[in-house]
Amino acid sequence: MMDDDRKDVESAIMGGYQEKSKAFSSLKHKAKAPWIVRFVLRLDKRIYYLITALTILGLFRIGSLTSPIIVFVLFVCTLSIGLATYLARWVLAKDEGPPEMSEISDAIRDGAEGFFRTQYGTISKMAVVLAIAIMGIYTFRKSTPEQEASGLERSSLAFITVLSFLLGALCSGVAGYIGMWVSVRANVRVSSAARRSAREALQVALRAGGFSALIVVAMTVLGVAVLYSSFSVFLNVDGGPHNMKTTELPLLLVGYGFGASFVALFAQLGGGIYTKAADVGADLVGKVEQGIPEDDPRNPAVIADLVGDNVGDCAARGADLFESIAAEIISAMILGGSMAKRCKLEDPSGFILFPLVVHSFDLVVSAIGILSIKGTRDPSSKSVVEDPMAILQKGYSLTLFLAVIAFTGSTRWLLYTEQAPTAWLHFALCGLVGIATAYLFVWISQYYTDYKYEPVRNVALASTTGHGTNIIAGVGLGLESTAMPVLVISVAIILTYWLGKTAGLVDSDGLPTGGLFGTAVATMGMLSTAGYVLTMDMFGPIADNAGGIVEMSQQPESVREITDLLDAVGNTTKATTKGFAIGSAALAAFLLFSAYMDEVSSFSGIPFTTVDIAIPEVFVGGLLGSMLIFLFSAWACAAVGRTAQEVVKEVRRQFIERPGIMTYQEKPDYARCVSIVASASLREMIKPGALAVFSPVAIGITFRILGHYTDQPLLGAKAVAGMLMFATVTGILMALFLNTAGGAWDNAKKYIESGAYGGKGSETHKAAVTGDTVGDPFKDTAGPSIHVLIKMLATITLVMAPLFLEG
Repeated sequence: MMDDDRKDVESAIMGGYQEKSKAFSSLKHKAKAPWIVRFVLRLDKRIYYLITALTILGLFRIGSLTSPIIVFVLFVCTLSIGLATYLARWVLAKDEGPPEMSEISDAIRDGAEGFFRTQYGTISKMAVVLAIAIMGIYTFRKSTPEQEASGLERSSLAFITVLSFLLGALCSGVAGYIGMWVSVRANVRVSSAARRSAREALQVALRAGGFSALIVVAMTVLGVAVLYSSFSVFLNVDGGPHNMKTTELPLLLVGYGFGASFVALFAQLGGGIYTKAADVGADLVGKVEQGIPEDDPRNPAVIADLVGDNVGDCAARGADLFESIAAEIISAMILGGSMAKRCKLEDPSGFILFPLVVHSFDLVVSAIGILSIKGTRDPSSKSVVEDPMAILQKGYSLTLFLAVIAFTGSTRWLLYTEQAPTAWLHFALCGLVGIATAYLFVWISQYYTDYKYEPVRNVALASTTGHGTNIIAGVGLGLESTAMPVLVISVAIILTYWLGKTAGLVDSDGLPTGGLFGTAVATMGMLSTAGYVLTMDMFGPIADNAGGIVEMSQQPESVREITDLLDAVGNTTKATTKGFAIGSAALAAFLLFSAYMDEVSSFSGIPFTTVDIAIPEVFVGGLLGSMLIFLFSAWACAAVGRTAQEVVKEVRRQFIERPGIMTYQEKPDYARCVSIVASASLREMIKPGALAVFSPVAIGITFRILGHYTDQPLLGAKAVAGMLMFATVTGILMALFLNTAGGAWDNAKKYIESGAYGGKGSETHKAAVTGDTVGDPFKDTAGPSIHVLIKMLATITLVMAPLFLEG
């Protein structure tokens, strides 16, 4: 498969230089899409519209049999997909510029789609093997008393869990493909728009990211809603022969979250290794050794670098956010159902379906924020060059304002109950705390990674005295940057737990039950603008690619200045959205941890409400959890280092054996670097991914066996709980450090390249490039992968919990 992909890339990018110097090679485009996409494109339009209409009608029919709330959710998702289609058509209607631009874009597209096919082919095979294992575990596992009372056979439950897992994996993969699909087509259009104005280029990049964001969020919500309503109808919940209650239905969705996490982890690992190995290899030899600019066509690794922006920053981030929202929705639905059951609410559907409604409004408010960014200059602006970050922040502020209104209305609509008339107000306040937390995370990340502020400028200043001081300053900044986010998230958890606990909802014994659900509502509030946040995240790699195309096609310096400005802003938006992602991951992991404890109690019949770290085995489980984070990060960074070494050797070889490359007399072998990075990244992603998947299972089974001989039936489950607690805490701190330090090093380099401290080519710049090189695997491989790892550990323990218990 890899040989075929290399041939595709070669056919696209191995043409010779044109006669005039400094022109990029003539390229022949031969892109391939996944078979399902090719099949759909070959359909007659009438058949396509008929299938689409029948599918929509079928979904609405199933939704109407479940709840009017589901119908509302399906309606909003359908409209959002329609709006996303409009944005895609709008972006694709823009011109691609001169032929040399489209030729470079075609080469990037071929490389990205070739790697995607191979990577996701590998992931799909692993997912099928894991699905078979889950089928076996659920077929022979112990059932909970509720499941036995419902009459649902273990084989049926196994089928439902595997179906959910495979659907979650499929949707996560599609989300990744959509993120990449739009990026490889929008990059050249942003480059072309930059020849006319910075504002138009900004609008094209933002709307391209908006298409991907709306599709990803809509798919997440749609997938959960369809699964929930399908299970509700086919199992005939609340009245059928299975005697299953609505409050128990969310537990059947756990497999969906695990499938999404599984694919997202390997997508992030493989894409992150690819993008940063290519970036490091290109920078070390091109910038430092040869002294040529970034994205120079003479650099043999430049195409691999640009391909990496798409497979690492777009495809992987789409799968990452899909998994984040899915985990948050499912955990909140489980907690909502559990609370409604304990409080004996007459109609629990509002508390269970509330997360779906929140993200439906997320689609609406994010769409308004995206469309508010215009392509014409703001007449009220007095500056010569408008600040792209200020423009994006205006859109985000509008989205936040609308989210506050929508969230408050949603809580009054769905969370009002006569048993506690003021409970909805408490939960609305929880949501507002979550929204404020999201804003603070974005602001803190921007403060530590934007070169307008002192921290990044201090790193740039440290570069004037050498490479070592640059590294020391960056590490210090990264360590310091963990303090404020941890304080914010700590206050948010305690405050929202207290608000939920005092909401007035009590169980049959008069004990308050709303604490955890209050924290769940805060998590929903934090992710209530996820669509716009993902849009800003996608904006970064699209702008980066656009700058590369402008540089390689030898456009005027004025055009490059525009794309450089957008690229610098994109670096900041990527860093801020990573801060947002780790904050939401922390809250989601806390919720999933609570759901895990509830599930253990259900399976064992023994109350499991606290985790005592004074028990040696539990403490050891915690130590192993912290170790897992460090070992996983080490293997991820080492994978980038090993792959980058191969790229460096290849680029050096080409410069030595083909001296005409530097004078534009010989063409670099771009395809060779693409092939090296693709093969190595697929190979290197397996080890850290396997560590993440199998560690919690190994810990749980080991301590379960030990508990059998020491007469402690819950020892395995307790050790895994300790592992989850410590891994979550350690992972939050590690991810904050890695993301922020990497982003600061990158923008310190950008600040120097803007003319500060000697500018490009100076010794200060070389020191900054070294820092940026160290930070690359931090911020784009290990850091983002930890976001996914934290949530995947929680979802895999939910699915595998029966393995950790006696009986």
